[in-house]
Amino acid sequence: MAESIVVLGYGAVGRAVTAQLATRGGSVIVGQRSEPAALPKPATFKSVDLNVRESVVSACAGADAVICCAGLPYRSDLWERVWPAAMRNMLDASAAAHARFVFADNLYMYGPQTDPLVETMPLTNFGRKPKVRADITRLWQEDHARGRVEAVAVRASDFYGPKVETSVLSEFGIARLVAGNPALIPYCPDYPHDFTYVPDFASALVTLLDAPSDCYGQAWHAPNAPTRTLRDHLAMAAGIIASPLRVRILPQWLKPIIGMFEPNIRELHEMQFQTDRPYRVDSSKFTRRFWNDSTEFEVGIAATVASYR
Repeated sequence: MAESIVVLGYGAVGRAVTAQLATRGGSVIVGQRSEPAALPKPATFKSVDLNVRESVVSACAGADAVICCAGLPYRSDLWERVWPAAMRNMLDASAAAHARFVFADNLYMYGPQTDPLVETMPLTNFGRKPKVRADITRLWQEDHARGRVEAVAVRASDFYGPKVETSVLSEFGIARLVAGNPALIPYCPDYPHDFTYVPDFASALVTLLDAPSDCYGQAWHAPNAPTRTLRDHLAMAAGIIASPLRVRILPQWLKPIIGMFEPNIRELHEMQFQTDRPYRVDSSKFTRRFWNDSTEFEVGIAATVASYR
């Protein structure tokens, strides 16, 4: 078991990973630019700038494992400029420390697909953000193949859970319903779509942290509860809140206009392939090797509702 772990990034996933690691002993260092308001004991903080190689190498010195939970603002130009350099810095830091590297990843690198997503699908050259994710995937794969870093990725679908700020289901759906407002959804909510509960994603990352070496050099899909539609989840939340379900769907013709003023809406255009058709994720590779008790939506959505109350 890794005794000294560095968690880079303290958003929703970083918080969930740190909370789990804090219960098992050993050293846990959380690294990002600004210090969080609070950390679970015995975790400690170290200021890190992922853009600066020396900063990352210093933060990871002496670590047995490095878990990247970092995220960037949802802007293609920023991703293209920052992600490749940040990945290179994290791999260099892991190599210098002789530490394992565990990457909390998404599913963009597959690009547009119609079949359920599996880990063996080829890396895409589609778009800007999907291409960036494919490019940084090649970086850790190449370092692992060269024997430079023992690296692995755990990939999750769209997040949801308590206080998950970047989640359509949590922030634009459940939080608004709790506040008495209609859910505001930027796409059709009626296609089957897999969602990953953030605590389950954290558990999958911790599982790979301690996994045998033959599990490295590859990607694993985090397990999800059985597929439903976004509208199903919102209806479940409304039932828990004991209020009528109200959903406001952003019309397609309005998106370019809003995108002139709201960058996140503009950035969604190239990602329509995730929401204009069924979006299913095959996690059977992970569940066959490790565990298959992902959190039921009834439990996860109830916890999410409670957090916004």
